[in-house]
Amino acid sequence: MANKAVLAGASGLIGSELLTILLAHNEYDEVLVLVRKELAIQHKKLTQVVVDFENLDDYTGMINGHALFCCLGTTRKKTPDLVEYKKIDHDYPVKLAEIALKNGIQQYHLVSAMGASAKSTNFYSKFKGEVEAAITKVGLPCLHIYRPSLLTGNRKEHRTGEGIFTSIMKTINPLLVGSLKNYRSIPATTVASAMFKQSLNNDEGVFIHLSDKIKQIS
Repeated sequence: MANKAVLAGASGLIGSELLTILLAHNEYDEVLVLVRKELAIQHKKLTQVVVDFENLDDYTGMINGHALFCCLGTTRKKTPDLVEYKKIDHDYPVKLAEIALKNGIQQYHLVSAMGASAKSTNFYSKFKGEVEAAITKVGLPCLHIYRPSLLTGNRKEHRTGEGIFTSIMKTINPLLVGSLKNYRSIPATTVASAMFKQSLNNDEGVFIHLSDKIKQIS
């Protein structure tokens, strides 16, 4: 039986790396990407669907397969409107989870963030924790949540502050040992590789992967 992967957020840092991996390996015969605008890439296994994320129910018929990878996400700087920000980081991922359950998709892979907790006093960490909780409540047979630390890689947009912090982390990383390994910066391609490899397992349940575990998996 042919394996199909569905990917949302293929234009982002992790999503673009994951798309490359999915297309390069034979484990998946078809890769469906849900995009706002078509990507400048063609491949015999690739199907691109330009969707209106406000009306994801309209695309339910094509969102099926073995695994759904959700790499959707934005920043408050890029999306200062809190309503729009919550749609992208919360509403769309939750809706995709509901569609995945309805259509019998076996696995859902979510990119979250280090420190995510619904009990956190930090806005970002609390919000990410609430997203995780909402998707967990959907009741998917297999949910993998990835909480990477600072991501490194070639972003399409320039983030000055992040670039400076990345340079600092190159010096600090070796000093972070033991449980502090989870705070080391991590390449986006490493996260993408871990997501791909975990999707090849027939696990059931909810799994949370911190940065150090993500590196081990990849």
